[in-house]
Amino acid sequence: MAADDVPAEMSEAAKALLAALDGEQRSLASRPFADEAARRWIEYRPRPRPGACLADLDRVARKAAHRLLATALSPPAYAQAMAIIALEEVLDRREGWARGRHSGDYWVAVFGEPAGGGPWGWRFEGHHISVTMTVADGVVSPAPIFLGANPHRVGYAGGTVLRPLAAEEDLARALLEALGPDGRSAAVVADRAPGDIHTATRPVVQAPIEPRGVAASRLGPGARTALDRLVALYLDRLPPDLALREHARIASGEQWFAWEGPTRPGGRHYYRVQGEDLLIEYDNTSDDGNHAHTVLRRPHGDFGEDVLAAHRAAAHRA
Repeated sequence: MAADDVPAEMSEAAKALLAALDGEQRSLASRPFADEAARRWIEYRPRPRPGACLADLDRVARKAAHRLLATALSPPAYAQAMAIIALEEVLDRREGWARGRHSGDYWVAVFGEPAGGGPWGWRFEGHHISVTMTVADGVVSPAPIFLGANPHRVGYAGGTVLRPLAAEEDLARALLEALGPDGRSAAVVADRAPGDIHTATRPVVQAPIEPRGVAASRLGPGARTALDRLVALYLDRLPPDLALREHARIASGEQWFAWEGPTRPGGRHYYRVQGEDLLIEYDNTSDDGNHAHTVLRRPHGDFGEDVLAAHRAAAHRA
């Protein structure tokens, strides 16, 4: 599917979702685009949030919500999201069923009118998932995209049963190895990892985030290839042609890689990749390093700021 087809597919999926909702649930799911507080929202903890809850929807509406989510994610990223949702039941069992966590505790909201000509957007969100898409003038702005996992790893007899965010950790460790001693010395900017990703649930990224670690332009061929693979992993969460557009958008800019915490496997750790309009964050710091958060953000384009600015400029010229 071409990138130009993605907004049409999203529009059709959003319209199908709204049509599948009853009056009460539609009133919860359908929000004005001008509702900035609800639209510019990212919350990956188990908290109340705007939208209609999938647990309250019938089978047709729930499937429509999943089909809408699938328009924003590549097949591998959609599989990750489904595994993360399933982990809610695993986590509830681990906690002795005390909190009543449920794989239906995910919410969907549509902002504006997907059938109209103006800007609109949507979000699918719950514990450890927050995917926001904004559409204006036939262009999709795809950020933020948050995926987390608790537990990060479920094991048996020394092996792994389930690890949805395995590549996000493994490729970063491969980059650390490729950096060599001098590169690692520049990249590791703190001995202790933070308690969470630095941007947390803030609707606006306060850039720049310092310190910045090691610049991509200073890396040797092996380390640069490892960094490119790590960045590609996050951009390739998007549908293929939309991912290609994002790859092209950042291709000419400088990127920086920073690591916080011990570099040995099993320790609590954090990393980020930062560019002019790119911010990737990963942490695995809770539950003794078995609770991961990852996010792809665009400091200048989160929640559609890029396509909305272009839309306003075009309207002003008209």
